[in-house]
Amino acid sequence: MTASSKTLHLFGIKACDTMKKARTWLDEHAVSYEFHDYKTVGIDREHLTQWCNEHGWQVVLNRAGTTFRKLEDERKADLDQSKAIELMLAQPSMIKRPVLDLGDRTLIGFKPDSYSAALK
Repeated sequence: MTASSKTLHLFGIKACDTMKKARTWLDEHAVSYEFHDYKTVGIDREHLTQWCNEHGWQVVLNRAGTTFRKLEDERKADLDQSKAIELMLAQPSMIKRPVLDLGDRTLIGFKPDSYSAALK
């Protein structure tokens, strides 16, 4: 099954600028997708674990964002996948975005070239 023959899932936060770019790109390329706003709907441990297993928690955890930077130093220390998942469950805005679920794999972050290659 090709990516274009099933509905894709785009995970992220509605107000995020990078999300807006990804959604605009998908719309302009007539790619059908369902949007999952994990700031309002939440996210489950299963998705986070799957993404971390595929990409590494260091990629999934948005350490550049304000939410992570505002954490107390002791909560940022000695991070591992388990601790990173707990942080992301508690504060979904710490998840790098967008996450585009292609069914057999995911793309994290938005780069037009990687979207083009994945959705040919």
